[in-house]
Amino acid sequence: RDAKERRLPDEEDVTFPRRFGVTAVRGCMVLEVRDQKGTVLTDPSLAWQQPSKGKGDREGATTGPKGTKRILRVAFDAAQYALDATGRGSPAGTGVYETLNLLVRRHGRENNFKSVLETIRSMLEGTGSVHRSIPQWLQPTLLGVGDPSAASFESRNMREFARKTAGVTSPDAALDYGDTFLDSNHLIESFPDCKILVDGSEKGTEDAADRKRYTIKVTGDVASENRVVEAASYPHPLGLPGNPVRFTPRQVEAIRSGLSPGLTLIVGPPGTGKTDVAVQIIANIYQSFPTQRTILVTHSNAALNDLFEKVMARGDVDERYLLRLGSGERDLKTDSEHDFTKQGRVAHILSRRAALLEKVQLLSEALGVSGPSERGPDGSPSYTCETAEYFNLHHVQKRVQMFEKKSQSFDTANVIQDFPFRAYFCMNVETTTISLDDARKKLAELQEIFTELAEYRPLELLRSQRQRTDYLLTKQARIVAMTCTHAAIVRSHLIELGFQYDNVIMEEAGQMLDVETVIPLLLQKGESDGASSSTTRLKRVCLIGDHHQLPPVIKNQSFSKFSHLDQSLFTRLIRHGVPSLDLNRQGRARADIAKLYSWRYRDLGDLDNVLSRPDFQVANTGFAHTFQFIDVDDFEGRGESTPTAYFYQNMGEAEYV
Repeated sequence: RDAKERRLPDEEDVTFPRRFGVTAVRGCMVLEVRDQKGTVLTDPSLAWQQPSKGKGDREGATTGPKGTKRILRVAFDAAQYALDATGRGSPAGTGVYETLNLLVRRHGRENNFKSVLETIRSMLEGTGSVHRSIPQWLQPTLLGVGDPSAASFESRNMREFARKTAGVTSPDAALDYGDTFLDSNHLIESFPDCKILVDGSEKGTEDAADRKRYTIKVTGDVASENRVVEAASYPHPLGLPGNPVRFTPRQVEAIRSGLSPGLTLIVGPPGTGKTDVAVQIIANIYQSFPTQRTILVTHSNAALNDLFEKVMARGDVDERYLLRLGSGERDLKTDSEHDFTKQGRVAHILSRRAALLEKVQLLSEALGVSGPSERGPDGSPSYTCETAEYFNLHHVQKRVQMFEKKSQSFDTANVIQDFPFRAYFCMNVETTTISLDDARKKLAELQEIFTELAEYRPLELLRSQRQRTDYLLTKQARIVAMTCTHAAIVRSHLIELGFQYDNVIMEEAGQMLDVETVIPLLLQKGESDGASSSTTRLKRVCLIGDHHQLPPVIKNQSFSKFSHLDQSLFTRLIRHGVPSLDLNRQGRARADIAKLYSWRYRDLGDLDNVLSRPDFQVANTGFAHTFQFIDVDDFEGRGESTPTAYFYQNMGEAEYV
């Protein structure tokens, strides 16, 4: 009875063609859509999308599509058309195309097959370009030949690469860890069995009220007993929350590897802070290498948005350098006035430019260089980025130089009399006191205005939206996020634009196919960056995942089992013996639950909060045991169902949860 009532999906029902009168199925790609008058509707720049401004049109009228008929220009499958034309396809030959009367579109989330296939095909055809795009230090490891540890940051190969390549730090060089450590004691705890010098002292200082950041130099390899860690502190910027996570020694080791040139594999069991480590690596690279661009890649939009939101929440990564590609951006939770698409970032930059030019206008009026009458009819500033640069050079810098020259001869406790910009900062000579150090901070604020405006100057020369978004992508953005599928879709466009980047960070690497992992490494041309031993700008590749959890999803069982496509590149590298860093402390599950899977990982233990937090000490409501099985009956006469192919749901279980 249940089998009769349970309706088969159409794609599995053999009677579907007879019931609906389907005699032939042909695939095609829609090239353009026209209305009844022949106007192309698929061109987003056409005027029919805008309110009509023609003479005699009533107010609010639009020049929208005409009529209800739509004309589609399509491209048929060339291979299938050849079969029909030669009589090996439909009995009707090419006449079958005159009887087509039904168009079925793929779901939007699945409508990327052709672009992904074309990317894979172009990679197979252009093997020379692929060879030039993959750095020489990484090629043997990906091919599985030679020493598996050759791409590790402490290997002899990477030391030689760092020595010969400009802009690449040596493993023995001091690295900027930023706000990785909460205090000096946290720093000391993060390097066990090492001799540690913090600002020249071997003893950890008492926790100060002001948080500090650290640059650290590690000398001696991992096997050395005389490993020395030299840390130098510098002030943490005021007003920034900073990293809130007290990283474990293994997480700090993973951060160090991610900061260094080479290949980094990070295995993160559930609850061990994979995303927190990734965010810290991203922030440290951003702060340490201001001229480099980093690509963030994940398998799913949800994981990418989570990673992107945590990067934004830090506060020390300027949002004008952040860019999120792909349709998943609409689900991004942000407080920014504009979204993080290319168009949204251009709008943000133009808004920011207008705000900065207003400050320049006020500064000019405060110095008496211009007056309110020189503003535009709507009160807009009279300056552009170009004229603001001239104003800074001839008026602002001239006054700064004179002030610095005079500062050598007057009292540094109060320089209000000689401070040239007191009118702009609303300072009264009689009631305001400002020291020389505070005055220089004000001068730095002014310089930041003109430095930022200099970055926006090209947007005044580029008039079309396409030119501006392309410039933003190739020149302005320093952190670009996308899914591995979107990377395959846009690869040809990025290659055409001359897109370049220095670092790739992939999360969920254990769920990606080999080709999905390789494509993000091939988003730029293999052009030399001036180094004698390298043909690509790529310096760091960081793969983060867990090969013991979900593998890549392969719906075709033959491909999955006989071709081993269900094995990710991340898994293959680990099985080949490439060094990996296993995060070894989890803080998500109760200790009893963690024991169910901890045997699968090396030295996986619990964080202190798992044993001390109150919510881990009390029982779960409605459960007699820490974990148990519950038999769920059919809910309203239905158990597990399959609304669509490969999608399973059980409403009874959902009600229990």
